[in-house]
Amino acid sequence: MALMDRTLGKVNLRVTRNIPLNGLARLPLSWEVALPLACLVVIGLVALFAPIISPYDPNDQELTARLQTPSTAHPFGTDHVGRDVLSRVVTGSRFSLAITSVAVLISGVLGTIIGAFSGRIGGVVDEVTMRVVDVVLVFPELVVAFALASMLKPSFGTIVLAVTIFAWTPYARLARAVTLEVNTREFMEAAVALGSPPMFVLRKHVLPNIMGPILAIGFLRFGQMLITIAGLSYLGVGAQPPTPDWGAMLWEAQPYMRRVPSLTLIPGAAIFITALSVTLLGQRLISHKTHSG
Repeated sequence: MALMDRTLGKVNLRVTRNIPLNGLARLPLSWEVALPLACLVVIGLVALFAPIISPYDPNDQELTARLQTPSTAHPFGTDHVGRDVLSRVVTGSRFSLAITSVAVLISGVLGTIIGAFSGRIGGVVDEVTMRVVDVVLVFPELVVAFALASMLKPSFGTIVLAVTIFAWTPYARLARAVTLEVNTREFMEAAVALGSPPMFVLRKHVLPNIMGPILAIGFLRFGQMLITIAGLSYLGVGAQPPTPDWGAMLWEAQPYMRRVPSLTLIPGAAIFITALSVTLLGQRLISHKTHSG
């Protein structure tokens, strides 16, 4: 978590040139890129084909087979009510990844639009917008998300709202910073001189040239958002039983950590590997473009 926070804090200073949308494909092929990318591909395929891969119904209970250690019949063991852990981890990946993807997409689009508009308009609008962003950044995202989720009826939409209500601010700060740099380029001056409408300039010239850095920070935020959503489920205000979810599985397994450690290790490893993989890719994307200039 601290690793992602430090990286996010440096993005505004380090990303001063446009990172093209296909920048990930241009990264030098090394184990630092290939390994996390392979992990994400595997995790994505598992989530996509979860109904086919799952050997059992994730909600089927068999009390006579509760708290079993990994075996041939149950490769990841069973939980406290006899449900197959492998099936719940595989199926839970769909919920965790889907809700994280939606949250990152919404917060990214909203923050990018606000930041680009602020940086392009400038003046009082820019000053007021950035002061609002500064105020919002004071509030811890997890605390705000927990408070909001606990006050509303648990649902997919509630979780998305809870984690995105303040999550747009890093995108806004980065979009505004890169927009200010784009404003100084010659093609921008030419577009204004030709009498192009402000919204046309914003849509055709500004946004395409700032999407690279936004994509890079999106990788970093995905990992942080995944941990936040898992934390909400762990605290009981995220995914509700019997919905399979990695964070909820951690909470359910907590009383049995000593007896069957795999109940906590397996969903915890799923969260850790996914978050680490997207974070490493995001860092490599930023580092590559920073050093290549």
